[in-house]
Amino acid sequence: MFDNSFLNTLVYGTIAYIAIILMLRISGKRTLSKWNSFDFVVTIAFGSILSSILLSTKDSFGTGILGFALLVSFQYVLTWISTRSSLIQKLIKAEPALLLYNGKIREDVMKRERVAEGEVLAALRASGAGAIEDADAVVLETDGSFSVITDLSQSSASALKDVREFDRTSTSKA
Repeated sequence: MFDNSFLNTLVYGTIAYIAIILMLRISGKRTLSKWNSFDFVVTIAFGSILSSILLSTKDSFGTGILGFALLVSFQYVLTWISTRSSLIQKLIKAEPALLLYNGKIREDVMKRERVAEGEVLAALRASGAGAIEDADAVVLETDGSFSVITDLSQSSASALKDVREFDRTSTSKA
């Protein structure tokens, strides 16, 4: 559009930035969440498309905006379908995994999930637990974070109902 590449970057970058903000506001908070691998890919793709628009000397503005719109649309449709279909949800979303239960590390689960003991210990420390035995459960969440539960004794443990392997364990203290 402009003969000056700096002016192109300034104008197209500003318009693209405003466009992505508007699309994200319209599509809702779910678009930028990092709850599963698809969400992560979409978030990274947004940055890649924006950088292409900003740095390209070719006419990439229209295709960049179309790329944003497609990603937002795909994300919206996929999340809409997955909230209505357990089959689709299982296909696109990993299950949380129980890495520690009743103060005992579950080596088999840690190996399968490729988690080192040091990562579980770091999660325990970050939660304020001073010993492995202080935690009733450590869960590897679908976004790769760790949840530490320090007291299951007075609860139904209903927050763990979607955690892989938990239904085969007892909620009573060992």
